[in-house]
Amino acid sequence: MGILFSIPIICSKKMINIKSKRIIFFVLITLLKFSTLIAQKQLSLKEALKIGTENYGIIKAKTQYAEASKISVEQAKRDGLPNFNVSAQQDFGTVNGQYGPLYGFNGLGVSSAGPAFAQQNNNAAFGALYLTNINWDFFAFGKVKEKIKVAEAIALKDGKDLNQELFQHRIKISAAYLNLIAAKQLKHSYEKNLNRADTSRRIAVAKVLSGMIPGVDSSQANAEYSSAKILLTKSMDQEAELSNQLSQLLGIAPQEYMLDSFFISRIPKLLQDSIAIQQHPLLQFYQSRIDASDAQSKYIKTGYYPVFTAVGVLQGRGSGFNSGYPNNQLDFSKNYWTGITPARTNYLFGVGVTWNITQPYRISQQVKSQNIISKGLQEEYNFIDQQLKAQLQLSDTKIKNALVLFNEAPVQVKAATDAYLQKSVLYKNGLTNLVDLTQTLYTLVRAETDRDIAFNNVWQALLLKAASTGDFSLFENQF
Repeated sequence: MGILFSIPIICSKKMINIKSKRIIFFVLITLLKFSTLIAQKQLSLKEALKIGTENYGIIKAKTQYAEASKISVEQAKRDGLPNFNVSAQQDFGTVNGQYGPLYGFNGLGVSSAGPAFAQQNNNAAFGALYLTNINWDFFAFGKVKEKIKVAEAIALKDGKDLNQELFQHRIKISAAYLNLIAAKQLKHSYEKNLNRADTSRRIAVAKVLSGMIPGVDSSQANAEYSSAKILLTKSMDQEAELSNQLSQLLGIAPQEYMLDSFFISRIPKLLQDSIAIQQHPLLQFYQSRIDASDAQSKYIKTGYYPVFTAVGVLQGRGSGFNSGYPNNQLDFSKNYWTGITPARTNYLFGVGVTWNITQPYRISQQVKSQNIISKGLQEEYNFIDQQLKAQLQLSDTKIKNALVLFNEAPVQVKAATDAYLQKSVLYKNGLTNLVDLTQTLYTLVRAETDRDIAFNNVWQALLLKAASTGDFSLFENQF
């Protein structure tokens, strides 16, 4: 490819210098535009899907939720382990005692213990308590097991939620990508339409100036040119809006995209077979919500039954007050080590059962409420299932119609192009009027618009089928 410049032989040095500068300027502008196109990287749909699934904020959030739910399962398993408490305390104080009833509300009672004297005294010494306690609810009619099942069901639900979000986001990115391709194609058609309108306008103006046609033709031609410019401007605005939407779905800053021309050069291999949708990610998510609610209901029911507990206690205690202190109030020591050294040890083992008799009466309504929630979730599942089946049927219809439009679009463009060329030649030679030429221009624009979206409609129909079946590979395997 080369550029041929015609320079007259007979010219002055000044003329050569001016024209040379113009040529150099034109070449530089051309090279700049070409380098810009080279620098702009093409964004394939596969790359867009990868970027979108990695950067989109909602997917990042749901990934964290799913991970947190997995950790909650481990936490629920550890809740079944025995409680093993170790305690040590060292205190300094008096041990005045008094006969009478006492209840330590909210744990506010003090455990000072000593003989009941007739009057207060201020003898104080060190004391210590060392305690090891094991408390294990070893049998609770499956409460721990059901709690683990609830945690597992919630983890599964959050995982399914992430999967359906990923699936729907891939569909959204693909749809936005195809829409942007269509917008770019329409803009290209409107650019050609503007050029044709400009050509007709210049011809009309030239004829008006030469007196061949009335001046109203130039006014009409100017109006058609303005209309074509408005259409182009609107298409550019639409392209910018769709480009911005794609950027949002990709989770990146808005920018100019060069898209893959694959989707405007061929159509996919379409499948008309009916496909079961039971494995649709959205249906699986709604089913997991039902399962989590049912698991929660079973866990609540375990509150009907008693809890069997095994306990074991080992206690060591030290005191600065000696055994003769009740009779001799001088029989104590303020020595720190004497007070904290264990002097007495006790142990205790036991098995107990705890059953709140009124608990079944209280939680029966909670179980009933949870069961009703499960029924509501089932209705939501049925609603989504019905919508997907209807959408699947619609996708098959759209595929058939898209193929019809695809086959008819070239015929329409060929006929409209021939008609426009014919009227254009006739108008140049004064054998027809501008109204007839404009009418054929409208027909050509409409035909080119239908052609531009014919490829896109087939891909969009296939995408709708993939969205309806829950199998994105139906669409993804085509490119």
